[in-house]
Amino acid sequence: MKANLYPKIPLAQAVIEIFRQKEIQHIVISPGSRNAPLTMGFTNQEGFTCYSIADERCAAFFALGLAQQLQKPVAVVCTSGSAVLNYYPAVAEAFYSQIPLLIVSADRPKSKIDIGDGQTIRQENVFANHIVFSANLSENASMQNDNLIVSAIESAILQKGPVHINVPFEEPLYETLLEPTYVPKVTTSAIEDAEFTLDAKFISEWQLAKKKLILVGELLPNAIEQKYIDSLAEDKSVLVLLEKTSNLHHPSFIDRIDTLVSTFSEEEKLNFQPDILLTFGGMVVSKRIKSLLRNYQPKQHWHIDEIRAYDTFGCLSNHFKTSISEFFKQLLNDELKTSSSYQSHFHTIWKDRLVKHEKYMSEISFSDFKVFDFLSRHLPENIQLQVSNSSPIRYLQLVPCNKTIEVFCNRGTSGIDGSTSTAIGASVANKKPTILITGDISFLYDSNALWNNYIPKNFKIILINNSGGGIFRILPGHQETETFNTFFETSHQLTAEHLAKMFAFEYTSVQNETELHSIWDSFISNENKPSILEIFTPEKINDIVLLDYFKKL
Repeated sequence: MKANLYPKIPLAQAVIEIFRQKEIQHIVISPGSRNAPLTMGFTNQEGFTCYSIADERCAAFFALGLAQQLQKPVAVVCTSGSAVLNYYPAVAEAFYSQIPLLIVSADRPKSKIDIGDGQTIRQENVFANHIVFSANLSENASMQNDNLIVSAIESAILQKGPVHINVPFEEPLYETLLEPTYVPKVTTSAIEDAEFTLDAKFISEWQLAKKKLILVGELLPNAIEQKYIDSLAEDKSVLVLLEKTSNLHHPSFIDRIDTLVSTFSEEEKLNFQPDILLTFGGMVVSKRIKSLLRNYQPKQHWHIDEIRAYDTFGCLSNHFKTSISEFFKQLLNDELKTSSSYQSHFHTIWKDRLVKHEKYMSEISFSDFKVFDFLSRHLPENIQLQVSNSSPIRYLQLVPCNKTIEVFCNRGTSGIDGSTSTAIGASVANKKPTILITGDISFLYDSNALWNNYIPKNFKIILINNSGGGIFRILPGHQETETFNTFFETSHQLTAEHLAKMFAFEYTSVQNETELHSIWDSFISNENKPSILEIFTPEKINDIVLLDYFKKL
């Protein structure tokens, strides 16, 4: 057992003790001096699991990955000055992905701000636009400070988002005690669960509507009870479209949205236009479905979310602030199903799309799309799959995925900046084998993520290297010019080989499908150390292969 040491500074004692009583277990620490009182306290107390991550941006995304899987608040602790600013990308992601993250920044006393001292910036309220609570503590321990810390933690839990606790310390910073000198007053707010009752008029409108479209964004696995899934599947007036990140599965649900909707005729678009669009879950990847529903708006758009609703399609009519299960418990009545051909009509189109999909995939040359086709058929079952943003998550949307695979992606802000760090944090929290599929730009951008002493031996990275930001080739405006190649696609000839060696990863590379097949089993079965498989694809045909796919559908 640890011999408990306490920082001499009472305010640091208060933070640590309140975190203990509120059962905040995981503390990710970015090394520094001003946060020394917190570092010494957290690392020398029972009940805390501490991680040292030097790069603050990586540290915050690592904590995000932990919290993503644990669904509990995780703290990141840093020194004063620019260190705290490096947390901002993960803070924004946590805000939009509704992940509880506790940002604890050490600060100089107020008297030292704006007088020319080093490592001082205006830290108070620095995340104002993307947090759910800001606790600007005063230098001396007090009941007021205690209440602010408690409110921050409770806000992170109840509002499912990031909070900022700014803690000013004066030197000396490194002195410790064997007994605390300050005992904080820890209170708990009385929280009443708001009772939700679905108005009868909505139930009636649902039952009468003949075209009901359900679009499901990012969800945790097992977020919906099977009986509600089955009930929706059996209702012929309901068509369910799934993002891969929905982690929702049923044979009658369509999980490749772009494959279905991309080549709709005008008549099909009008037939598709729903009476009621029901959405739930996090952000939607598919730009095509968003464009379609903005141009062919439903008569009503209902969204289920306990926190917030976005008017994604410009026609939001109702926000139901409740859980998905509670909503369906009151909405669905298996004895009253509307007669409709809505589901069967689009299932017929879907079956035709699948035939054309298989034919196209059998004909294409080695490319990004061909790699994802291979992965969809060969990824192991019962894994956690983390996917980086930009091209990888979009390709994954176009291929089948085994229902035992849990899929995660930082879709809150859709940034490429912390995908690897998030995946590593998630792999530490979720004991399943974890595979990250990432592009070369995202991987190189977050390469400090590998500077991490906690990476499980069964953590694997599949790096698809097409020598640049390939997604820009499929966006409007692509031109084969020096400006495009240098400033948009950022063409390069870099590889992960030396990074892998430096950070003690197993490294394998392949250049074609034959090599990919030959090494696959050994790559998947190796659990001696973390590993990287780098798959090199042609830089200049990937866009053609993908765009031709939609033409051939």
